[in-house]
Amino acid sequence: MIEKTLPFNFSIEVNKSKPSTLDPSLSLSEIKKRHDELVKLIQKYDHAYYVEARPLISDQEYDNLYHELETIEKLHPELITPDSPTQRIGESPLSGFSQVSHQVPMLSLENTYSKEELFAFLERIRRSLPGKKISFTVEPKVDGISISVIYKNGLFSLGATRGNGTMGDDITQNLKTIHSLPLRLNMENPPELLEIRGEAYMSLKDFEKLNAEREKEGKPLFANPRNATAGSLKQLDPRIVAQRPLAVVFYGGGQLKGFECKTQVEWLLFLKKIGIPIPVRFWHCKDENEVYEATCTLQEIRSDLPYPTDGAAIKVNEWEYYPILGYTAKAPRWAFAYKYGAERARTRLIQVIFQVGRSGIITPVAEMDPVFLSGTTVSRATLHNFDQIKRLDVKVGDYVFVEKAGEVIPEVVGVDTSQRTGKEKEIIPPEYCPSCGEKLFWEGIFLRCGNENCPAQLKERILHFAQRNALDIQGLGESLVDQLVDKGLVKDIADLYDLDEKTLVSLERMGKKSAQNLLQSLEESKKRDLSRLIFGLGITHIGQKASEELARYFGSMDRLANASEEELLAIPFIGEIMAKSIVSYFRKAKNRERLEKFRKIGFNFHSLHSGSSSGPLNGKTFVITGTLSEPRESIIAKINSKGGRVSNTVSRKTNYLVVGANPGSKLHEAKKLGIPIMSEQELFHLLKENE
Repeated sequence: MIEKTLPFNFSIEVNKSKPSTLDPSLSLSEIKKRHDELVKLIQKYDHAYYVEARPLISDQEYDNLYHELETIEKLHPELITPDSPTQRIGESPLSGFSQVSHQVPMLSLENTYSKEELFAFLERIRRSLPGKKISFTVEPKVDGISISVIYKNGLFSLGATRGNGTMGDDITQNLKTIHSLPLRLNMENPPELLEIRGEAYMSLKDFEKLNAEREKEGKPLFANPRNATAGSLKQLDPRIVAQRPLAVVFYGGGQLKGFECKTQVEWLLFLKKIGIPIPVRFWHCKDENEVYEATCTLQEIRSDLPYPTDGAAIKVNEWEYYPILGYTAKAPRWAFAYKYGAERARTRLIQVIFQVGRSGIITPVAEMDPVFLSGTTVSRATLHNFDQIKRLDVKVGDYVFVEKAGEVIPEVVGVDTSQRTGKEKEIIPPEYCPSCGEKLFWEGIFLRCGNENCPAQLKERILHFAQRNALDIQGLGESLVDQLVDKGLVKDIADLYDLDEKTLVSLERMGKKSAQNLLQSLEESKKRDLSRLIFGLGITHIGQKASEELARYFGSMDRLANASEEELLAIPFIGEIMAKSIVSYFRKAKNRERLEKFRKIGFNFHSLHSGSSSGPLNGKTFVITGTLSEPRESIIAKINSKGGRVSNTVSRKTNYLVVGANPGSKLHEAKKLGIPIMSEQELFHLLKENE
């Protein structure tokens, strides 16, 4: 096994700093020469700082060079080139993202947590290529947002998200703001077209810094680095994206014209040579044992890597075998992801506090001695509920094992009973609500506060309502919500819309500009799609996906609010518990009053994406399996437009299974349940028939 830890070196050296005024005696050719010199020099320093994490000059020296370049381009705009560092940030927001078709589909990787399945995958490769000499690469599986970048004749020309694999969003202007992405390839005679694929990401350190800044400004916090990256790339204003600490790393390819490559190792080293960021550690392995050894090494060092990673990507090194091994509908057969279990740390549990959620459920939270875990220092972890406490037999004073669920939320998962001294104390459930003092009651395994006016519940409901996936109210952070509730200024979510500038500026850390921005964001929130309002209401058991489906199915808030349990149960994705919860919510007078207030102040009560409730396919549920001739999103839109809906899973409520090329296990399930099966052509005929 050969581990590749890439060397960093630079050879060109020129003056680091010159004044940012222009000598009037210089000729245009001399100015152009200096301009080109500055472009190359700043690109070099950008690469060293953002890719290699090895700054070569001070911030002041860098700023002097950048200002000098800006001065030249201001006086001589004809010298501006597409790869100039000044061209990274656009001057105005985009009106929306256009769609990009991936000529080579962007597929995901099959994955496993099992060592046995990893070896089974490697064995399948051997059996598929009898007598062939095969080697493998092991690379970090970066937990970011998948992107595709195209260079034409060496210049960055297009950047896109993966989307559904065949169609993605054009995020060219946003990607241009990321300094680790070169705008020009560092090579002579570049290929006519070079498509590279990888991840946009945010390091844990930068993520924590960004969230700390947002908390100070009263803005909603991002849940994790991946969400922060996704939210940043979805911004329509590249100037906002430029302020986010995003980075990129690449490992794959798409369309290639005027370039040939034989192996994955050759490809990675080529990318490195031309200035493209690649994984700083990867391994070239000759057999299965070396592959497994490399995955173990990667697991040990993953917290030291500059990007979040949740496993290893194992690939056949020789590209000539890719067409032979082929692809499934979702993944290549020549690559596999071996995912790691969550990192675990041991620390002492000092005390347990009790938090009140928006629905009144009391969650026990462990306060612990600080411990370093998955790149961050952790001092709190959830115990989930009292049934979990009993199951783990955890006590105050115990040494406990902590993991990060999904690499994000710390949770107590075990107890080191060998460290017990006999002085540990039982965790006793509280009798009264820690926020409002109301007597608590048991509901199954959950302890609940039934006081809907409980301040802690109200605060959580407001934060849920304001979050990015709901009404997206910028500036309504935790500290501001605390003040609004504690001072009695907001007693219900709807009261947010009674706030005025005078009231807001009287609060701590709220200036005139912040107050105006919040009021503007509140006004804009009224225009959000119905699905986001439904989600923001916080109806028990109704998550984001269910909210989208309810909005599409009913089309208006009034129809949903007046729906009976029977009507709701007729919908394929709604079960009895969800139906009862929805009906119960809208029966309460307080909730009805809130909706009426929302109506009066101009909230959007209609879905922008609803299907025709009276369409010819109304009430019909379709499931799709296999690869279709059109993008799946296009097919779904056509079905929705006729009143039908598309589900991801086959059940007895499914009306039709649409089968494309290389169908998956859904075909077997549908046959077993006796569900009608149709081809793509038959679906198109049905849609046309009902025009």
